[in-house]
Amino acid sequence: MQYGSRSVRAAGYASTSRQPVAPAQPLELGRKHRPDYWLVILTLMMLSIGLIVVYSISPALSQSTNTTPLHYVSKQGVAIAISILAFIVMAKVPLELVRKLYIPLLALAGIATLIALVTPINPLYPAHRWVRLGGISFQSVEVLKLAMLLWLAALLSERMRLGKVTDMTETLKPVAIALVLVGVVVGGIQSDLGSAGVIVAIMGTMVFVAGMPMGRILAGVAVIAIGGALLVASTPYRRERLQTYLNPEQDCQAAGYQACQALIAVGSGGMVGLGLGRSVQAYGYLPEAANDSIFAIYAEKFGFIGVTVLLGILVAFFSRLKTIAERAPDNFTRLITVGVLAWLSVQACINIGAMIGLLPLKGITLPFISYGGTSVVFAAAAVGLVFQISHYTALRAPAYERGGPERQPQRLTNGGKYSANSQDDSAYGRRQRGAYHPNPGSRKRTKTD
Repeated sequence: MQYGSRSVRAAGYASTSRQPVAPAQPLELGRKHRPDYWLVILTLMMLSIGLIVVYSISPALSQSTNTTPLHYVSKQGVAIAISILAFIVMAKVPLELVRKLYIPLLALAGIATLIALVTPINPLYPAHRWVRLGGISFQSVEVLKLAMLLWLAALLSERMRLGKVTDMTETLKPVAIALVLVGVVVGGIQSDLGSAGVIVAIMGTMVFVAGMPMGRILAGVAVIAIGGALLVASTPYRRERLQTYLNPEQDCQAAGYQACQALIAVGSGGMVGLGLGRSVQAYGYLPEAANDSIFAIYAEKFGFIGVTVLLGILVAFFSRLKTIAERAPDNFTRLITVGVLAWLSVQACINIGAMIGLLPLKGITLPFISYGGTSVVFAAAAVGLVFQISHYTALRAPAYERGGPERQPQRLTNGGKYSANSQDDSAYGRRQRGAYHPNPGSRKRTKTD
C-alpha cells in the first residue's frame, strides 16, 4: 500500500507481527520541495532581538565585570555566527545520518559531563555544569538535550514500526533508565533541576505522541514528581527558592532579591518601555540581566507593547514547528520536530513564568534571546534539523489516530468514507505552500479546499 511516493512501512506504520524484523529501514521521504522559510525568518528575528538587548546593556554589565563596553555584545555576536553555521550544517546533514547522530552526541555529552565534574567551580556559579577550557566555556547539558532527543526519536520510531511502543522490555525499560540517569546526573550531581525538567518534558511529549498509554505516562509523572520533591526537600537552596516563589515579597533583600527585582523591571516598563538606553535594572540591580533575567530587561525597555510583539513571535515560531510536526513525512522526523517543539516551548515558558512570578527561578535561558553561546548554538542546530524536515512535509496534515499499532493516514473518499488509498485530500486541512503533493496532476483547488 502506497502513501504518495512513501510506503506505509517507511513512514513508520507497522503491523502487529512479533516476527523478527531487520534493522530500521532506509527513509523514503518523497519529493523535496520548498522548505518553511518562516522558520528561518522567525529565528533570525529572535536572534536579532537578543543581540539588540545585549548590546543595549553591555556597557552596564561591563562596569561590574571590568571589561570593555563591547565585551558582551561581541561574544554574543560570535555565538550567533556559530549558531547560524550550526543551523546550516544540520539543515544539510542527511536524515539517514541524523538517525545515528545521537551516538557521538551522547559520547560527547558524557565526556563533557565528566570534565565538568573535575573542573574547578567558579565562585559565581557554584555547580558542576560548565566545561571551561581556556577562555571557552559551555554547558554539557545542552549537548545532552539534543542527543537524548535524537536517541528517543530513533528508538520510538522503530518501536512504532514494530508495534512495540508499549512493550515493557524494549521500550519502557530503556526510557525509564534514561530518565533515572538524567535525574541523577543533571538534577542531582550537576544541581540543574531546571534542565532536568526540560529533558523530562521533551521525553514525556515524545512518548505521548508515539502512542504510550496515558495511564503509564501519568504513573511516570507521579514517580518523577516524587523524585523532584525529594531533591527539593534535600537541598537547602532549593527549599529556599520554593519558599521565595511562594512569598517573594517577604525577603526582597536576600532570598527573594532576584524575584523582586525582576518584577520591578517588568512593571517599570509600563506600556511602551523606558527605551533602549534607559535601563535601570541592568546596572547591578537585577542578577543575570543578560542570561536568565533577559526577559525582565526586555520588558523594562520595550514595555507591554514590546512584550506582546515578542510573545507573538514566539507563538508564531512554535506554530510553525507544530505544523511541520503534523505534516512530517514519517514518525522519525515527526518525533524529532515534536521534541524540538517541547524543548524550546518549555524553556520559554519556564523563563518567562519565572520573571513574572508564576514559576520559581530555575536558571533557564530564553531560547535565542538570552546571552550565552551553548544554548543558542544547540537550539539553532535543532531548528536547522527541523528546517531540513520541512523540505519533505506532506501537502496536508493526515488525520492520525494516537495509540494504534498501525497509525495509518486516513483520507476521505468522494463518498465521504475514510480510505487509506484515496487520493482525495479533502480531509487534510489547510494547504502548505510548496509542500509535496502525492498527485501532482490535481493541484487545482476544488470546492472542498
